[in-house]
Amino acid sequence: MKMLKINDSLPEVSAIGLGCMRLAGLEDEKAVGGLIDVCMEEGINFFDHADIYAGGEAEAVFGKALAGRDREKMVIQTKCAIRPGCCYDFSGDHILSSVDASLKRLGTEYIDVLLLHRPDALMEPEEVAEAFRKLKKAGKVRSFGVSNHNPMQIELLNSCLDEPVCVDQIQFSIAHCPAIDAGLNVNIHNDAGCVREGSVIEYCRLKKIRLQAWSPFQYGMFEGVFIGNEKFPALNKALDRLAAKYNVTSNAIATAWILRHPAGIQTIVGSVNAGRIREICKAGEAALTREEWYELYLAAGKQLP
Repeated sequence: MKMLKINDSLPEVSAIGLGCMRLAGLEDEKAVGGLIDVCMEEGINFFDHADIYAGGEAEAVFGKALAGRDREKMVIQTKCAIRPGCCYDFSGDHILSSVDASLKRLGTEYIDVLLLHRPDALMEPEEVAEAFRKLKKAGKVRSFGVSNHNPMQIELLNSCLDEPVCVDQIQFSIAHCPAIDAGLNVNIHNDAGCVREGSVIEYCRLKKIRLQAWSPFQYGMFEGVFIGNEKFPALNKALDRLAAKYNVTSNAIATAWILRHPAGIQTIVGSVNAGRIREICKAGEAALTREEWYELYLAAGKQLP
């Protein structure tokens, strides 16, 4: 498993992390524990949570499974700030209370990385900074980041923080990569050339912020997976051909496509199927060439200007 550096406060993390949104759908904590063990065996030491996943049940069942396992070998990330049915909330009180609730559910004394889940239009960066300062001083959170933020939102937040955010998690896959599309269609009057994310890839590379990819096998926003989907015949033909060449699965090739990017994008995989996790972890065996990377990009229906 390839390892990545987030910052000096954290141990190295696996290039593939487990997204824990669906954990509550497993039978019990024993099944969750089995999945954790498979991940650790395959070299995955990074576990991505959020307080809203299954209304907190994903964190809770993970916390029960964590008992008796070596917490120090894991890097646990969670997110806060989405209040379902209400709003996004970066208020200091909400951040502090969310972390306390997550710590209790996860059954751990500290969170390695806390992300602000989606941008709050009413954010007061000074208030966020004070909440982060309290959490750091209390030893409750080691490092901080964001999810689904653009560069100027990060800049505004960083202007008040004691230490800059270290992660930005964005939706990213072969079939959903507007950050790539815009970069390839500079100064072209077409839809692909619209900069919707503020050149986030280039920004994060410059600022040493670790990008994370959520929904690496999906297209659109929760529209479905592209692997095996009849809407993407050319892409699946290319995935199957490369899977056969490298003796891995199409999921592993789709993951290898993300890992091939020089930004060092960490891929967050949301499967709860142990066999599929093992297969995806073979992505490191598929060293895609430049030609193969572009072949997959074009097969997803993209065009080069």
